[in-house]
Parts: sequence; C-alpha cells; structure tokens
Amino acid sequence: MAKRARGSTSRPGQRPPLQRQAARATTRPAAPAASAAPIAPRSEDLTDAEEARAAQLEAAIVAEEREAEAAKRRARPVTTEAPRVSSLTLSTSEEYRYVARDVRRISIVGGSLVAILIGIWALSHILGLGPL
Repeated sequence: MAKRARGSTSRPGQRPPLQRQAARATTRPAAPAASAAPIAPRSEDLTDAEEARAAQLEAAIVAEEREAEAAKRRARPVTTEAPRVSSLTLSTSEEYRYVARDVRRISIVGGSLVAILIGIWALSHILGLGPL
C-alpha cells in the first residue's frame, strides 16, 4: 500500500479540485475601480505656464535619454576581430567532423564490399561455376 501524505486531497497524476466562488446574487452593476480615474488632469484644465513647464521637462528627459544612448554607443568597444565562439559551438563542429569521417569510412567499406561481390559474381560466370 502506498504511503499517503497529510493534507493532500488529490491523487498523483490528477488535478487538484477547482476553487469556485458562489454566484453573486447582486443585480446592481459593479462600481468603477478607483484606478480607472485619470492620473493626470486633462490638457484642457492646464494653464499655459503648466504646459510650458511640462514641455521643458519632456525636452530635458528626451535630451537625457539621447545622452545615455550616445554614452552607451561610445562605451561599446569597436572590434574588428572575429566574434568569439562558444565551447558548445566548438564541440558541435568537432562532432560534425567525426560524423563526416565515419560516413566516409562507411561508404568506402560498403562500396568495396559491393565491388568484391560483383567481382566474385563475374569470376564465377567467367569460369563457368554454377551453384554448388
């Protein structure tokens, strides 16, 4: 008999029972969520001074982003050497060499066996040897 675990209501290989909530009996619609309220006031409610300040802040943020991207490009070293090859790529290419060598050997052995069989057949027909 299998050992049972405490607190487990399901068997191995089965899904646990679904936790369903009872249907609500309310008929009124749900209240809108608090997160649905706009975070910032509409542009119609902004004064000219607030719009100008927002434009300045946006321009400053865009300038900082451009500087950060330019610094990132400058910090990246420019290399003309070949990209580094991972050890997985090296082992894979080495495996392919082994496979190619093995296929070549198999084809040589198979071809030579076929050639030997054709030679024996031709020799037996030339000498007039039939089935024994």
